[in-house]
Amino acid sequence: MNPEISLVIGGFDMARELPRTLRSLSPGMQRGLGGTPYDILVVDNGSPAPFDAASCRSLGLDLRVDRIAAADASPSPVRALNAAVRRARGDLVGVLIDGARMASPGLIAMAKMAARLAPRTVILSLGFHLGPVVQMVSCRNGYDQAAEDQLLSKSRWTEDGYRLFDIAVFAGSSQNGWFAPIAESNALFMPRDLWAELGGFDERFETPGGGFANLDLLARAVALPGVTVVTLLGEGTFHQVHGGVATNQPTDHGPVFAAEYRAIRGVDFVAPEYRSLYVGSPPSPALRSIAESAIASLEGRPACGY
Repeated sequence: MNPEISLVIGGFDMARELPRTLRSLSPGMQRGLGGTPYDILVVDNGSPAPFDAASCRSLGLDLRVDRIAAADASPSPVRALNAAVRRARGDLVGVLIDGARMASPGLIAMAKMAARLAPRTVILSLGFHLGPVVQMVSCRNGYDQAAEDQLLSKSRWTEDGYRLFDIAVFAGSSQNGWFAPIAESNALFMPRDLWAELGGFDERFETPGGGFANLDLLARAVALPGVTVVTLLGEGTFHQVHGGVATNQPTDHGPVFAAEYRAIRGVDFVAPEYRSLYVGSPPSPALRSIAESAIASLEGRPACGY
């Protein structure tokens, strides 16, 4: 059966993190799909030890893995991700540039529902970091993979994926909360034809991890003519510590990324402004962040405390 929805996920050296992400996206964890067929294409961009799909066989996923040899891989995953999007079989395509980001249980079903609102939909989800504060800070203060493993175990997220909200904070790109524009979506869905019209990621972003490519993608997507932007209320992705260039390393790569963006676009990056519809059935664990976001929006300040 051809899938209605395709997910494309980028990954590099994520033997610990990617299986959790895939579990969170599996039929056993995702809710409300009613048997809707979907598939997942993992792009393993030159991992020293290639990702073994057999380790996730019990999850019941329609899963394919594109393995790019280390000698052929680019530091930036965007070219490989674009190629995977072009091969996607579903009419609705979602892309997670970072395979370390676990998903909430209604992510796919709510994206499917949002896609029905208009023919040209850009569907966004907010990003969160696991841990007490954003990982750019927590990793300097002792938060590491071992601490995160304990946090996830105690949360019992495998029984209810929405418990991830209890152990996470807004990512910096979503710091203004649910009711303001975000700078980046780490699970962005669009109809396949709209991906083609946009041209996917700009392949001129060549810095490790793609630099600002994902931010640039969102800004260009919401600026497409005649699109309806939809935010998934009460759904999100949750970043695991994995030594990522942008979030988990002591060196601040922001100036390098900003300079690359400036060289490509001719201006400094500014988060886009857009109006959004909302689709969702917010679970109890998300209500605190939603309430905080509403108050922050009324007061004209960020929703996070860092």
